[in-house]
Amino acid sequence: MGRRRKSTLAAGLALILLGMLLLVAQFTPGWQRWLDWPMIVVGVGAFLLIFGLLAGAPRMAVPACVVGGIGGLLYWQNATGNWQSWAYAWTLTPGFVGVGIVLAAALGEGGRRGVSGGLWLIFISLVLFAVFGSFFGALGFLGNYWPALLILLGLLTLLQGAFRRR
Repeated sequence: MGRRRKSTLAAGLALILLGMLLLVAQFTPGWQRWLDWPMIVVGVGAFLLIFGLLAGAPRMAVPACVVGGIGGLLYWQNATGNWQSWAYAWTLTPGFVGVGIVLAAALGEGGRRGVSGGLWLIFISLVLFAVFGSFFGALGFLGNYWPALLILLGLLTLLQGAFRRR
């Protein structure tokens, strides 16, 4: 089956599934809460992932994880009203890219190099999240020691560069 035909088939199936979901949501009262605007963003991420899987394009996992991850953040912020957390929550975006790269590698695109690159992005993202969250006072577990995370990240970067295979 040609790549174009796979893409057309994937798009058609994804639209049918989306239409069925929306139709069920209209007639089932309990499903209405799933159509809250942040869940629509998460749904778009899921749609991108399914489309990529059906079309045989594992790299679609990267934008799917970014959109789905940001949708998850927006869902949490909408539920808690903690919109000021965006001052440091944006640092999770490179981690969403890393998750997508690891997922794409697991689906056959990128191999070991993709996994290590994705895990490195996730680690950097979590360190930045802890640094910015502590700096803005939301994550108090580091107190005044949050700059130590930057030192650790710098050391790891130097060590990775020194021991990288040529």
